[in-house]
Amino acid sequence: HLGVARQNGEGVELRVHPTLIPEQRLLANVNGVKNAVLVEGDAVGPTLYYGAGAGAQPTASAVVADLVDLARDISVGQSCRIPALGFARDSLRNLPIVPMEEVETAWYLRMEAQDKPGVMSRVTSIFSEQGISIEGLIQKAPAQGETCVPVIVLTNKVAQGSVDKAVRAIEVLDAINGDIARVRVEALDG
Repeated sequence: HLGVARQNGEGVELRVHPTLIPEQRLLANVNGVKNAVLVEGDAVGPTLYYGAGAGAQPTASAVVADLVDLARDISVGQSCRIPALGFARDSLRNLPIVPMEEVETAWYLRMEAQDKPGVMSRVTSIFSEQGISIEGLIQKAPAQGETCVPVIVLTNKVAQGSVDKAVRAIEVLDAINGDIARVRVEALDG
């Protein structure tokens, strides 16, 4: 899963979900119980923080760090020497959370379609009606004796609300079998 916290205009995107990312990105190589945080700074660009994120030792480490901070504060008679999150409360401002329908990402969509004339034309027309630009589309020939084929669609960045509407319209077509699988795609390029 990828967690995203990003200021977007006058709002903030906050989301966690399965996401496809380019394999050449360092973040794509985080496996197992490891976690990573990718921070994009104005002056430094992208920085990656990587380490154990689950299990007994990482949890114990975090608890011990909190206890050490509390002990230091008590020993010098202060509380909150360093503000929570590392910055002063008066520098905070309220920003609305961007509704998921408005969040823009590219998408990977996979559907099972009957292999007959006009199906792809109708599917791509629905994408067009919702203002969705297609980056790539793959449809292979059906296997021997099969009448359905997998269809893969990669979109350019588009609001989730548009994808939701297109998927609903495509799934009700007689030539589409079952639900459409969909996964967001993040280029992680800022």
